[in-house]
Amino acid sequence: MDISYILNELGEDRENYFNAIAPPIIQTSNFAFDTVDDLRKAFKDEMGGYLYSRGLNPTVEILRLKLAALDGAEDCLVFNNGAAATYAAVVANVKSGDHIVSVEHPYSWTKHLFDQILPRFGITTSYVDGRYIENFERAILPNTTLIYLESPTSWYFELQDLKAVAELARAEGIVTVIDNSYCTPLYQRPIELGIDIAMQTATKYIGGHSDTLGGVLCGSAEMMRKIFLSEYLCIGSGIQPFNAWLLLRGLRTLPARLDRINRSTVKVFAFLKDHPMVEGLIYPFDPSFSQYALARQQMTQAPGLLSFYTTMETAEQIEQFCNNLKAFKMAVSWGGHESLIIPKLSSMPRDLFDPTMKDHRMMRIYVGLEEPEYLINSLEQAFTS
Repeated sequence: MDISYILNELGEDRENYFNAIAPPIIQTSNFAFDTVDDLRKAFKDEMGGYLYSRGLNPTVEILRLKLAALDGAEDCLVFNNGAAATYAAVVANVKSGDHIVSVEHPYSWTKHLFDQILPRFGITTSYVDGRYIENFERAILPNTTLIYLESPTSWYFELQDLKAVAELARAEGIVTVIDNSYCTPLYQRPIELGIDIAMQTATKYIGGHSDTLGGVLCGSAEMMRKIFLSEYLCIGSGIQPFNAWLLLRGLRTLPARLDRINRSTVKVFAFLKDHPMVEGLIYPFDPSFSQYALARQQMTQAPGLLSFYTTMETAEQIEQFCNNLKAFKMAVSWGGHESLIIPKLSSMPRDLFDPTMKDHRMMRIYVGLEEPEYLINSLEQAFTS
């Protein structure tokens, strides 16, 4: 299906809303029925029609259609945020006594789910270096029911061979879930590679304007129905109509924004690569990246996000560098219009800073929609001030 059709036409039944170009926000909590029999049918199958906006809503439906098509999936569910989507995908596929295999360094709230919440119910998690398929093979136990992937991860950009993991899991009857937020389905197609559930935080590139949150699950119609009828309805974490409308607005310009971000990232990367105060970079499309061949094989682009190690030897120097940056805001997340930076030391007390620990001198930047020369000048000024 052509991406321009998906973003601009799919699900846009404009004849139903006065031929308006932008879809309406159906801001309602509930829906009325003409007959008792119609209401009875809605109670029997809440996924078959509109009953209550905790479940389905017309504005959200347009978004679901588009996001499922982008991922090449049969169906899609949209949540209030990415953490809620991950929670639902995992909890829907485990029970007491089960075992999960996860990549190292997953998103912080995913790790909290594995380490703090699921153990209350007798569910254990093993973490593996996902760069090597044999680590997954060794970690699988008789009670393993789910493999959790994040490729690339969001600080070290470690990749997993998605096709190989999917084949291994399918042979063992194990469900696979991936956080695909780094690439989006425009630049990586997990469903086509055999992964069961593809998650992405729509807060990032889908929204694109840093003004709303969202989380997406895509997969088979059977899997989405399973999650809808249990975790989605019970927890009440489905996205609200206005937030869905903002994500629809973001989708219109998604390819153009990503193309601009990609071109700017290449220039910022080249500047940092040669800078004397940069000890090393981590970026999947850097030819010296250890998994460069795999990145080129299963990703078409590596947008926006990269990490680097500075030669600065004190916490004060690193903090001054970050404080002096004019074009990069200090904030979490990525995918919006604004460029961002996070120093690794911001997550630790200053007195624990140790320059011999390379990670303490690590910073992650996101390249937004500003002119690349503007960003490079800001970095240079901060390095020299």
